[in-house]
Amino acid sequence: MNVALYARVSRHDKDQNPENQLIKLREFASCHGWEVYATYVDYASGAKTSRPGFDKMLRDARARRFDAILIVRIDRLARSTRHLLNVLEDLRMRGVELVCTDQEIDTTTPAGKLLFTVLGAVSELELDLIRERTRDGLARARAEGKRLGRPPSSVLMEHILELRKEGLSLREIGKSVGLSHQAVKQRLRRNRVQKRA
Repeated sequence: MNVALYARVSRHDKDQNPENQLIKLREFASCHGWEVYATYVDYASGAKTSRPGFDKMLRDARARRFDAILIVRIDRLARSTRHLLNVLEDLRMRGVELVCTDQEIDTTTPAGKLLFTVLGAVSELELDLIRERTRDGLARARAEGKRLGRPPSSVLMEHILELRKEGLSLREIGKSVGLSHQAVKQRLRRNRVQKRA
């Protein structure tokens, strides 16, 4: 059986190395006598439904270049139950199975399909809880009067004011200084408030 190995880490740093996952996957494939067709790696959040390595792997799966995808855990593949189920259905239609080595999930069995769905829901709940805690933390910081975001630069503000005097639109100024037009608008508004004070 030909298999694809997929590993994902959230970001580039010394604590996040996809090789840790790939070592396990290679050993698992070797123990089962499976041939590794290709290895796909992403450095991105699992909440993103489109990732370079993931997208290439799905294209190859649709072309039936391998029989199964090996991952260590389902959260490496997706963090949304809906996305997970969509991927699983897409793979099923192509005759490509999914095997999670650490969670002992094998979609070739009904029990494996059920467990896969339950773990996907738990993974999505975990991500929602993290987002909720982050929102609560930001709301508390705002309530305490803490300033969030990039600190304003007086040099940048002077440049924005000069460009505005020249008659440039907010979008044109934003492109020139590397900000969104909304960020430029907020800075101009804040500058007017500070001058009044």
